[in-house]
Amino acid sequence: MKVAIIPARGGSKRIPRKNIRNFCGKPMIAYAIAIAQDSCLFDRIVVSTEDPEIAIIASQWGAEVPFVRPASLADDYAGTTQVIAHGIQVLQEQGCHPELVCCIYPAVPLLQADDLKAALNMLLSSNAPYVFPVTIFPSPIQRALRRHPSGQMEPFYPEYEQERTQDLEPAYYDAGQFYWGKTEAWLADISIHQQGIGLVIPQWRVVDVDTLEDWQRAELLYKVLYSTEVVQDSW
Repeated sequence: MKVAIIPARGGSKRIPRKNIRNFCGKPMIAYAIAIAQDSCLFDRIVVSTEDPEIAIIASQWGAEVPFVRPASLADDYAGTTQVIAHGIQVLQEQGCHPELVCCIYPAVPLLQADDLKAALNMLLSSNAPYVFPVTIFPSPIQRALRRHPSGQMEPFYPEYEQERTQDLEPAYYDAGQFYWGKTEAWLADISIHQQGIGLVIPQWRVVDVDTLEDWQRAELLYKVLYSTEVVQDSW
């Protein structure tokens, strides 16, 4: 059995009520639910939340909310693996025993079902505990600069200052969209980033929606990618 768990707490600070805020005509969480449904990969799509309003909206858009997340796992310090492990444990107590669980974050309007499928195939064909999407940094991290209060700049890694860009090892970062994992890995709190495998996806499909600026950029990208008028005009 394969289960999607969408962790959606109500206490977002930088974008209040982010998970149910209107995004291009729908509550933000509706996109995660819809993509999970469209993928046809899951036996159940579950939302983990402590917030009654989120629970109602998630149910309206087709997800299950079979339990209430405890407040201790809904603050700013609760880790993803802890939240998903809790969800798995409650489902097991209720008689549901998934072998594979995909954590899908609630603010992922650019997520594509094909990425969920590709990551699942990678998980099934490997011995890794997790597979998750990553994308390449737009600039070499070895060339990163530090800015002092005075405005003075200095390189973090001066030893790479004279290296050619093409000679520097590329670096990747977590796209912040989803994590496919084996149940035993979630329950054992195995590190996703230290032991997981990365599925590389394009930069233009990655926006980690944490600030209002991120939100605005995500809306612009979504409108460009999914607007019928834009697609027709491009032909």
